[in-house]
Amino acid sequence: MSTHEKNIPFQLTDWNNIEAKEYKGETGTAYWKTIEFEGLRIREVEYSKNYKADHWCQKGHIIYCLEGEMDTELADGKIVKLTKGMSYQVSDELSSHCTSSTNGVKLFIVDGDFLKLK
Repeated sequence: MSTHEKNIPFQLTDWNNIEAKEYKGETGTAYWKTIEFEGLRIREVEYSKNYKADHWCQKGHIIYCLEGEMDTELADGKIVKLTKGMSYQVSDELSSHCTSSTNGVKLFIVDGDFLKLK
């Protein structure tokens, strides 16, 4: 389900009714359930066990961990662990990061134009 609108009217999202798209990582698989509005993307994302992203990302995100845990490797080699109940926030182009999860993770992710570097 994907909609493109300038304004967002009040609406409920039942994530159980949104079809997941599969994206292969370097290892493992990511499953994205996505809704979109103009300049805004909202996702529920699950990484399988032994998932490792196939790219370094410089996009900004607000990521909240719903279940499990994941590691985010930063360009300087530092590894940050995100666990249930934690979040991280970063604007576009302020971090080069690569994610992985040993035992799987479920995330709520918001990104969009509001995170562009000012």
